[in-house]
Amino acid sequence: MCLIGAAGSSFSTTAVRAQEQTQSAATTGELQTESVADSAKLDTRTADPEEIELVGTPLPGAVERDVSWRTLPRNFAQDQKDIWLFPLGLAKGRHWIPTLAVTGVTAGLIAGDPQDAPYFRRTAQFETFNKTFSGSITAAEIGLVPAAFLVIGHFRHDSYAEKTALLAGEAYADSAIVEIVMKAATRRLRPSDIAPAGPFSDTFFRSHVSPTGINTSFPSGHSAAAFAVATVFAHRYRQHRWVPWVAYGAAGVIAFSRITNQSHFPSDVFLGAAIGFSISQFAVLRPR
Repeated sequence: MCLIGAAGSSFSTTAVRAQEQTQSAATTGELQTESVADSAKLDTRTADPEEIELVGTPLPGAVERDVSWRTLPRNFAQDQKDIWLFPLGLAKGRHWIPTLAVTGVTAGLIAGDPQDAPYFRRTAQFETFNKTFSGSITAAEIGLVPAAFLVIGHFRHDSYAEKTALLAGEAYADSAIVEIVMKAATRRLRPSDIAPAGPFSDTFFRSHVSPTGINTSFPSGHSAAAFAVATVFAHRYRQHRWVPWVAYGAAGVIAFSRITNQSHFPSDVFLGAAIGFSISQFAVLRPR
């Protein structure tokens, strides 16, 4: 509501000023041009950084982050700082609605995991699908897309494609750090670690497979990486309407395969997808 009020106030103020200048200089085209320029400057000055962040696309005066091999380490460090200082934003009263939404859906899915997981644990219906979308194949697919854009962009002298690939790689790495830390902290068993007869309810803090959390379940690393990369491409090539559909569709199929392969619970997959999307949208792609 505050953003809407601020935007309405800015628009009305700009419109009034433009009207006054037009009426006072009806015969002078130069003053009309100056009025438009002043309005643009006013919009730039009054643009709220929080508004820019929520929209996810550059507003007038916002500058998209520049990326290169030289700036990549600095950008990655800044991402990690923003990610791990996110609780400070909550303490200041920001981002509560999306945070509560993701937390609530994840909690609901965790409650439903004991009912959902046994079906996928026992069924052979997805046998062909699981072979096509195995963990190693999907991991290679996620990494191949940015790599292909990087190589093709280099040889075609397409700097936009190269920068898109670098941003996707940055988002991939950011999501991997968060995923590994959360896995090591929660140590959740994978569905495949549990006997078909269960129990599937007592799964957290039970895994002793790997101290790094790589072989634990919560959240899904494949889902986080897939949606992190998909969000970058969907944003950077959004002028082609089919690109977001293909990007998020492919990420969704990869995420679903982690359930049918019994590598993750539905809650793991949802949280991983939310992490990947959020990191790309509000850290990697956020105007600086």
